[in-house]
Amino acid sequence: MSSSSKSASRPKRPAAKPASRKKPAKKSAAAKLASPAARRKGVEELARLLDIMARLRRPGDGCPWDLEQTIDTIKPNLIEEAYEALDAMESGNRAHLTEELGDLLLQIVFQAQIAAQEGSFNFADVARGISEKLIRRHPHIFGDVKVADSKEVLRNWDAIKKTEKKARISALDGIPKHVPPLHRAYQAQKLAARVGFDWSDVSGAFGKLTEEIGELQEAMAAKNRKHIVEEIGDLLFSVVNVARFAKVDPAYALELTNAKFIRRFRAVEDEIVAGGRRMKDCTLAEMDAIWDKIRAADKKR
Repeated sequence: MSSSSKSASRPKRPAAKPASRKKPAKKSAAAKLASPAARRKGVEELARLLDIMARLRRPGDGCPWDLEQTIDTIKPNLIEEAYEALDAMESGNRAHLTEELGDLLLQIVFQAQIAAQEGSFNFADVARGISEKLIRRHPHIFGDVKVADSKEVLRNWDAIKKTEKKARISALDGIPKHVPPLHRAYQAQKLAARVGFDWSDVSGAFGKLTEEIGELQEAMAAKNRKHIVEEIGDLLFSVVNVARFAKVDPAYALELTNAKFIRRFRAVEDEIVAGGRRMKDCTLAEMDAIWDKIRAADKKR
């Protein structure tokens, strides 16, 4: 066989494939929403909101209702919107939370616009104040302070806060008056614990809870109204202390129980009505039996 015929019989090499180009990885939703571009967009939208509020409050041709408002008249709105935002957080519905946080932001912008027109301060003062505070109280980020953990961060925060609030004497001076009682109790206990006024462990808190139950029973047996009110307050305060040791927000825990009770009670009503009866026609034993059945079904879920 000739050399030419040998070469003709050799298999052809496959053509080289062009080098594949890797597609750029898609940014996650979180990366996009937290990007510098997204923050710039947030600044633009905030400026738009400030302009809208200024227009609503413009003397002469603004909204009559908005123009009538004062810092005092819209105080309740701030609390209401804060609670609605909390409800949205607990629901897990992020679209609803977006809306409710917007409503809460509106209250801050509204208050700042009123204050600006009074000549007191404006939104820039509010934003500047909190920005400077965050920088001062995070020296481990914006300075050269070293911290080992989050507990040390909190200790530094409290120490810096004390130097800023020189007029304050008590560790509890910073607790706002206008907060729900359960939250105020939680804050008071937490701040007292930070300066060492606390049980060594949860057994001390449980012991105090048991003690307060006994004292309430004694007050009720004596039918001393003033003493009863005082002891109920002490008992609630002790329950909050146990919750604090368990790292549970007592107000949140109570709200979960409120929702559970309302849901179960409505289920009892529905079952009775479905049977062609009314609640007032049923005995307590009958209602308890339905309640226990619904409760048992809940626990199986």
